[in-house]
Amino acid sequence: MLPGAVRPPIALAYLLARATDTIADTGLLPADSRLRALAALRGRIRGASSEALDFGVLAQSQAAPAERALLERCPDALRLLDSLPEEDRRRIGDVLTTIISGQELDLQRFPSAIPPNLAALETDADLDDYTWRVAGCVGEFWTRTCRAHLFSQARIDDAVQLRDGIRFGKGLQLVNILRDIPQDLRKGRCYIPRQALAQAGLAPEDLLAAASEPRFRPLYRAYLGQAASHLRAGWNYTNALPRGQVRLRLACAWPLLLGARTLRKLREENVLDSTRRVKVPRGQFRAMIARSIFLCAWPSAWETQFDREIGPPE
Repeated sequence: MLPGAVRPPIALAYLLARATDTIADTGLLPADSRLRALAALRGRIRGASSEALDFGVLAQSQAAPAERALLERCPDALRLLDSLPEEDRRRIGDVLTTIISGQELDLQRFPSAIPPNLAALETDADLDDYTWRVAGCVGEFWTRTCRAHLFSQARIDDAVQLRDGIRFGKGLQLVNILRDIPQDLRKGRCYIPRQALAQAGLAPEDLLAAASEPRFRPLYRAYLGQAASHLRAGWNYTNALPRGQVRLRLACAWPLLLGARTLRKLREENVLDSTRRVKVPRGQFRAMIARSIFLCAWPSAWETQFDREIGPPE
């Protein structure tokens, strides 16, 4: 849906971020090997190195053909990066540097943790910092890129838009964290901070049992509220975009509406039940897309979409 002027830099940044994510998640290789590969790719993206990259071993360790092809074709993506204007290269370098720093922190915090010896974030500040590094920075990159290419002369409060764009990204990442608790725990990772759990009389290991959900629910509800607040800032961000930027507004609205509906479902489920993964059915998401396109011409109805999807507060 993105307007053509921003497709090359945003698509390429996404492609490179997927490559770094694939490297970070290659569990068949030790953490130090993955850290070296991430450092080499970061240097090449930033232009600090012109060294040819060989991800052959990493590529062969991928079970999914698409992930294998992504790493094998990484040199092609880097050549595309070299062909972009300088300002786009700089913005892509900035956002990828921040994303990689979050992936490196993950590998350092959770090098080989396996249940029942879980590793956990310590504080809410750690959680906020993590969501900034892997997603909030994307909101900033997106905002600066679209501003430069699509509406450089529009009268928009840039400080507010950057703030809300960062919260937009943080909110989407927090939704993923709150939905994927059982899956992360079984990888030895707990993104719910240890200090917050201790205040609720819980330890990370307690979250492995679905029966702990009633004790966890008050704390979980607070994090759901935080995610909802971030997404609402993202909705304000979307509505502040020039009305003529219909494609851009839709591209922002869809993940927000999906995130809002996901939060609504999470309020109703036992999130610690590893046998059930909360997911919005594809048919419901397609209906959201169709409705949003129809409502583009009706500003007052458009603006109520977020409230409809997220539902009344608890």
